[in-house]
Amino acid sequence: MADHLEASVTLPSDPASVSAARTYVVGTLAEWGLPSDTETADTVRLIVSELATNAVQHTFGQSPTFTVDIALDRDEQLRIGVTDSHPRFPKRLPAAVQQDNGRGMVIIRWLTAECGGRLRVRPTREGGKTVFIELPWILPAERTR
Repeated sequence: MADHLEASVTLPSDPASVSAARTYVVGTLAEWGLPSDTETADTVRLIVSELATNAVQHTFGQSPTFTVDIALDRDEQLRIGVTDSHPRFPKRLPAAVQQDNGRGMVIIRWLTAECGGRLRVRPTREGGKTVFIELPWILPAERTR
């Protein structure tokens, strides 16, 4: 495989785009060698779903689009980032507010750590932010479903 692979898609900040983001990432990773019917792919699918949902729901209409970037370096490290143009960084909501939502970042952080990775948030030059995960790239020796 190549030393560096990249893929990117920009989608409208619309709830239907969450599914499109998941499909795009899992499809791209399948092309890079990660079968879509593995536990790892399921974990990535959930992480991307949470990142994209946050980009749609918590930008309050101030980000008309969001971009999903995927990068694989030397078959060792996978990075998946979601960038939007809203300047506010994600934060944990108070317990009273968490009745129906507010757990996305906790889920992302836990799943990422469970896979041996890390979660980061960085501002963009344009005033928005990128929330991204870094995971070790391990092609599965796991059984597929």
